[in-house]
Amino acid sequence: MEFKIQKSKFKITIQNFKIFFIFAFLILNFAFLAVAASADEISSKAAVVMEASTGRVLFAKNPNLRLPPASTTKLVTAMVVLDRADMSDTVTISEAAAKVPSLKETKLKAGETLTVETLLYAALIRSANDAAFALAEVVAGSEKKFVQLMNKKAVAIGAYNTRFINTTGLPGKGQHTTAYDLSKIMRHALKYPVIREILGKKEAEISTEQGRTIALENTNRLLWSDNGAVGGKTGYTKAARHCFVYAGEKEGGMVIVAILGAQSRETLWNEAERLETKGFAVIASNEQPVVYFTKADYQKSSRRGRTAEATKSKNKNLKLKAYSKNNKTKSDRVLSKKKTNRARPDKEEDAVPAEEGKKTKNKGIIRNVAYGTKE
Repeated sequence: MEFKIQKSKFKITIQNFKIFFIFAFLILNFAFLAVAASADEISSKAAVVMEASTGRVLFAKNPNLRLPPASTTKLVTAMVVLDRADMSDTVTISEAAAKVPSLKETKLKAGETLTVETLLYAALIRSANDAAFALAEVVAGSEKKFVQLMNKKAVAIGAYNTRFINTTGLPGKGQHTTAYDLSKIMRHALKYPVIREILGKKEAEISTEQGRTIALENTNRLLWSDNGAVGGKTGYTKAARHCFVYAGEKEGGMVIVAILGAQSRETLWNEAERLETKGFAVIASNEQPVVYFTKADYQKSSRRGRTAEATKSKNKNLKLKAYSKNNKTKSDRVLSKKKTNRARPDKEEDAVPAEEGKKTKNKGIIRNVAYGTKE
């Protein structure tokens, strides 16, 4: 009798285990579907949510997809400036800086004098391109030299898939970053107290030494809607679409959200808030990070690269054809000139010695081969 009871209990235990296993399986599948659904809701081309204290990725979509950075570039501009200049240093706006495309309401005039601090406020709060350019000139002498420092800074941070060609983020060939790199850049930028302070300002007012006052309103809308907002940097160009990197705090923790390629500013804000919530949820529940890739976006990026290469090759071929045609015309003129020289030997300055003519001809052949053509 005792044995039968034990056997019955054993059977019940096995049955309960089977029920528990099925139930757990369903719960896990439901959780997976919920995560997948939240991932599908992110329409931006690339996004990363990072834990600020550790650098751990909490959620990502196409984290290593190379895309234009737009004005998020100015975070690196600001870091390089602060590495090499004092906030109280004065900067006189050059003609070149005044010509850089920028917002009308913050447009700086040639000859105006401002401090490094006021220019940083203009560049980070209102994304003033002329301010970023002027800072580059005072720190490195030219934007070109300054950009070299920016690229070195990116490598030092560990943003290996990032390359800059200017200080502003204005469109240009060969300039790119990734959502993963951008989150690293933001994480590092927040270690600069000045940058953190400026990014957290909703509004500010700066003045030139000539007495002109410029009002600045932050382009980051989340400063008004998120109580835990630390700060962020927006960006937009037609090629990059809407970009944003942002930091938010909750219960002593901080997450960084990086978004590239959102189709609208409204989408940008909505997805930033959703991703921030997702990041804190992953931390609270100690979930494993979810990283996924959309093949279509990578294929588009690859096609853009191939199209750029094809255009470059086509332009090069056109230049080669033009060179070949011009070189032939030049050769015809030389031959005509030689015939004239034979007919008029008395003009010694027009004569070309045979040996020198041979050298010129050989030199012409070498150039043609170097350019990929041969007549």
